[in-house]
Amino acid sequence: MKQVVISGTGLYTPPFSISNEELVICFNAYAEKFNADNADAIAAGEVTALDLSSVAFIEKASGIKSRFVMEKEGILDPARMVSRIPERGDDELSLQAEMAVAAARDALARAGRTPADIDMVLVACSNMQRAYPAMAVEVQDALGIDGYGFDMNVACSSATFGIQQAVAAVQSGQARAVLVLNPEITSGHLNWRDRDSHFIFGDACTAIIVEAKDSAVSKHQFEIIGTELKTRFSNAIRNNFGFLNRFDESGVGKADKLFRQQGRKVFKEVCPMAAEMIKATLAKAGVEVAQVSRYWLHQANLNMNLLIARLILGRDAQENEAPVILDTYANTSSAGSIIAFHKYQDDMAAGSTGVICSFGAGYSIGCVVVRKV
Repeated sequence: MKQVVISGTGLYTPPFSISNEELVICFNAYAEKFNADNADAIAAGEVTALDLSSVAFIEKASGIKSRFVMEKEGILDPARMVSRIPERGDDELSLQAEMAVAAARDALARAGRTPADIDMVLVACSNMQRAYPAMAVEVQDALGIDGYGFDMNVACSSATFGIQQAVAAVQSGQARAVLVLNPEITSGHLNWRDRDSHFIFGDACTAIIVEAKDSAVSKHQFEIIGTELKTRFSNAIRNNFGFLNRFDESGVGKADKLFRQQGRKVFKEVCPMAAEMIKATLAKAGVEVAQVSRYWLHQANLNMNLLIARLILGRDAQENEAPVILDTYANTSSAGSIIAFHKYQDDMAAGSTGVICSFGAGYSIGCVVVRKV
């Protein structure tokens, strides 16, 4: 079987950051106005008063301290609480494609590749800004890549599922090299007026170059020595937004058309699933847990990552064993584990082994075992 490597990664970080303090001020202003406007109904038991948020609550619940977004003024306007980003014309590069192109150029540079070396573009993320044409085909055109591209969505596991698709394309000879992109504008599907989730998400885009080991030229190669994917249906994380919403006007604008989750249920069900999946993937690849130097885990919740690492290792992970980026990036869905991989890989010695693992809605879990070349 042809050996395949990740030869480069890239990252696009949006220009604006929102601190927990800023977010709390906005949310509490909204909640206080809501409670005042509905005081009589609240007193009569007809409407439930909104609880206020706090920095302490956010950090205890998630470990998040800030998040990057594509636009912040609209989000921090208590009367709006949605980004203000004008629509672009059909002849302009789409916002999501713009993010992907920037991350792609970063990854190409690290891989020592040009667009002419890429045969396949895969955009894998939780939310596409339109139904069609495929975002991957627009990115392909913007970069001047020959070949083909397509989009896929496995929610927060999209990047690891995308890596597996890229590996298969290279091993089959369908593509010499594959560009996998994860442009996440999660601020668009977040309900900023929901106290339990208003702090969770941030925007970012990651890029990954996957190619045959025997032709790779990069100084940043990681051989892919094992991949495993798993899905199990669950409604615990759900978003009902879609083009069929227009069939029933009564549901338009309702909270279920944005991100929602049963957080405690997700925590209890996903953590053991992810830990067992990682151990099983390592065993199949012939790698002992003790041989793993680093775990680049999905960056959704610090408490989840701490527990997953503990379930795998039988002890608390050291900081460099399971690096955290969600404190400053928040949950960037599919991009999270790749941001961690991108930022925390260059210090690893040749022969070191690591695991990229993402997990989320579906449920879906993807594991990729890599070894530094």
